[in-house]
Amino acid sequence: MSERKLEDMERLHQGRGLVLWSFMMSLDGFVAGPHHSMDWLGTGGYRVDPGVIEGYIEGTGAIIAGRDGWDSPVGHSPWGGAWQGPIFVLTHHPEDAEPAENVTFLHRDPADVVQLALAAAGGKDIMVFSPNIGAQLLERGLIDEIDLHIAPVLLGDGIRLYSKPGGAPIRLSPRAGDAASTVRVRYRPMS
Repeated sequence: MSERKLEDMERLHQGRGLVLWSFMMSLDGFVAGPHHSMDWLGTGGYRVDPGVIEGYIEGTGAIIAGRDGWDSPVGHSPWGGAWQGPIFVLTHHPEDAEPAENVTFLHRDPADVVQLALAAAGGKDIMVFSPNIGAQLLERGLIDEIDLHIAPVLLGDGIRLYSKPGGAPIRLSPRAGDAASTVRVRYRPMS
């Protein structure tokens, strides 16, 4: 059995879900357009494999989000409103946030919020819906997995999943297979 599988089993036996950083992303690495716009998602008709969203809804116990994403038109309704549970929104100004059911606005260290979310998740997974917060947690070793759905579109501008100019590369390991293998993606431009 692989070391990763053993870690997953130990975590499940401890009653702790995974901390997942999950996004639909453009082929050029953007998770939102300029000014956190998510319009590109609605106009492309992009979809994930059958059962994926249902799996997220069933397996997620809490969400960690950033204020910019929360304030966007799609921020208040994870998975179209099909999921209900605790949402922790990190913000520098919790005092001016409009209260919402099951939402806690916090100005705290993201690592502390992971602990709050894990406690609230009841053993289920935590979803991180923020490029900035996800990057901070990744640098601290608090992201268990990055779960991406790459849409066949080049946005050219917007909010990147991860950007650290001058930073050292972060090597990733696939859940299965060779850690040095690449993923081949082929598309043709549409007119």
